Amino acid sequence: MIRILGTIFAGVLGLAFGSFLNVCLSRWPAGESIVRPRSHCRHCNRTLAWWEDLPLISWLALRGRCRTCRAWIGWRYPLVETLIGFLWGLLTWQFLPLVLIPDQLPIHIALYLIPYLISLIFIWILIALSVLDAEHLWLPDWLTISGIALGIGNEALFQFLLLHQPHCDCGGLSPVTSALVALIRSLAAAALILLIRWVYWLIRRREGIGLGDAKLMAMLAAWLDMDRALLAFGIGIVLGALVAIVMLIVPSARRDSHSWAISKLPLGTFLCIGGIVSSLWGNPILSEYYRWAGF
Repeated sequence: MIRILGTIFAGVLGLAFGSFLNVCLSRWPAGESIVRPRSHCRHCNRTLAWWEDLPLISWLALRGRCRTCRAWIGWRYPLVETLIGFLWGLLTWQFLPLVLIPDQLPIHIALYLIPYLISLIFIWILIALSVLDAEHLWLPDWLTISGIALGIGNEALFQFLLLHQPHCDCGGLSPVTSALVALIRSLAAAALILLIRWVYWLIRRREGIGLGDAKLMAMLAAWLDMDRALLAFGIGIVLGALVAIVMLIVPSARRDSHSWAISKLPLGTFLCIGGIVSSLWGNPILSEYYRWAGF
């Protein structure tokens, strides 16, 4: 029962943070404050009533349109809120059995609790980056670089907690060494993107991948081990290729082959999707792949 109630609470909290993220996603690209003014219709500027600002429920009640000017609000709002609520609930469902074991020491609970809380932030950042890149082809440095720092700090903190368990003889790396390893992973992952970017420029003589994608890949590697970071990269490439194929077979795109050839796809969005999949299910996916490949 505690597990179910905790998951529901995390899901509802995720809806609220998803609503806040929607405010950020609407105002960050325009350089506006996320604090003032209050939530308002971006078409008629009317300040929203409290009941029009409820996550997901208000969008459904208003049928996706402003109560005054009937402007379309957009699918992004309920999708972001629902996605964060679902993923936060899923993370909580996976996390609670680890800390509900009776008679656990506080250090054991902290060993799982702190990385869990930071993982909620990681998911929030990934969804923010995926939407910003999809809508604006923009991966802001202050999000990716802070995400890299948070991932490295999470690695060091986890190792610190692991080494300070009572009667722990687990060996392993020191927190400083662990942070350095995470940093090296980040640099190696960024180098992979930069290499592809350089090869593309040699062939086409124009930029094919932005520097923001390299920083995003570094952020994924800071959070995930190298295998899962490469899995996220592979998923992102496959998703990008599938979207490109769909665009190619759409009649309107085929009529203008030149514009299709130079159109830009949000690689960062696909990498973020790959990062979410890898963080939640990367280990079982890789285990199944290794078993299938005979490793």
